[in-house]
Amino acid sequence: MKRMKNDPDMLEEYDFSGGVKGKYAKRFAEGTNVVVIEPDIAAYFPDHDSVNAALRGLAAIIELQRKAGQGSKKCLHQR
Repeated sequence: MKRMKNDPDMLEEYDFSGGVKGKYAKRFAEGTNVVVIEPDIAAYFPDHDSVNAALRGLAAIIELQRKAGQGSKKCLHQR
């Protein structure tokens, strides 16, 4: 298996002559969020919907904590 001169990771048998440059560029530019989850955590989430549901629940808790924290700061300033 010979390597191509310009890129040591590309083998000569790779054929991109039928490829279209930038075919998915627009979709990628619109936004991608790929997160790699460690296997021990991934075991609790069978699919992306379960991950999103868990993160939405966590986000709601964080938001409640922020609001509670802001309320206590206001009380301290009023004293």
